[in-house]
Formats: sequence, C-alpha cells, structure tokens
Amino acid sequence: MTIRATRKPPRGESSESTPLFALHDRAEADLAFVRAAVERSAYFSAVPGVAGIAMGISALAAAPLAAMQPTQQRWLGVWIGEAVIAGVIGAVGIVWKARRRRVPLGVGPARRFALGLVPPIIAGGALTVACVRDSAWSLIPSVWLLCYGIAVLGAGAVSATRVVPMLGAAFVAAGMAAIASPDAWGDAYMALTFGVGHAVAGFIIARHHGG
Repeated sequence: MTIRATRKPPRGESSESTPLFALHDRAEADLAFVRAAVERSAYFSAVPGVAGIAMGISALAAAPLAAMQPTQQRWLGVWIGEAVIAGVIGAVGIVWKARRRRVPLGVGPARRFALGLVPPIIAGGALTVACVRDSAWSLIPSVWLLCYGIAVLGAGAVSATRVVPMLGAAFVAAGMAAIASPDAWGDAYMALTFGVGHAVAGFIIARHHGG
C-alpha cells in the first residue's frame, strides 16, 4: 500500500490557490473603494463652474450701471435685478450639473448644501428691507457681502471643492472691509466679490471639478 504525503501549505499562504497577502491587498482595495464612496456621498459635487463665471460677468456688468443711477432706489433696483439674474443662473447651473453627474437634489448633501446657503440669504433680504426703511443705504453692500459670505461658507462645509468655502471667506472679509471704507466704495466691493470672485471661483471649478 502506498501512502501519499500531503504537502503542508507554506507559511503565509492559504490552503487555496490565492495567497494570504493577495487576499489582504484585495480587502484593503475594497475598503479604500468603500471609504471613497462614502466620502463622495457626504459632499455636494454639483456646484456649477460655468454658471459661476456667468454670475460673475453679470455682476461686473451691473456694477457700473448701478453706480450711474441718480437715486438710491434705482441703484438698489439694479442690484436686486442682478441678484435675481445671478440666482437663476446659479440654480439652472446646479440642476444641469447635478443631472449630468447624477447627483440627487433634495436629499443628502444637496439638502445640507441648501440648508447652509438659503437661510443667510433670507436674512440678508430682511436686513436689506430694514436698511431701506431706515435710509441706511450705505450699509446694504456690507450686509449683502457678509450674509452671502456666511451662506457660501455654510454651503461650502459640504462642498466637494475647497474653493467654495474660500470664496465665502473672501466675501466675509470684503464685507468687514466695506464697513470700514468710504460709502462710495460699495459698488467696487460688489464688483470685486460678486463679479471677480464668482468668475475666478467658477473658472477653477469648471477646470478642475467637471464644469
């Protein structure tokens, strides 16, 4: 009778054909994939770059037009019109990019993005009414810059790109500087932030974060 000797698998190798180190590498790769998927699902990735550039261009066009108005009411009317136009551009840009990247709106990170963005903008609108009522026209640029900056900072906390919170911080800094500056500089601050700031941030997002 012949006795066949069974070979014991070498140390570090499983009894199957796949070595233990290969299983370990595969597990690490799977874990990295899951971690990346979780991180992507926690951040909003539909911030529009091209729309941001368009928003900046509209603000740059509005600034000199507003500065030429003969009354404060007409000056405010120009900027409110620009805010409505920019808001529509931004909303359309978000919807377009979200559909293209298959990012769900109304749930998850998109919902948190909106909750960070919208309330400070509503507060800015209410403060604008108060400024008009008390004829504090010179405070309106500072109110808009600060409230919008806080809104962008809040939304930037769940944004997939770091340029969004950086833009929010720039708005807040400009708002604080506008408080300490002459009243006549208000349009310049608005053009610098809503115009140049949006355009630069939009360009970065469009180039590095998918349009």
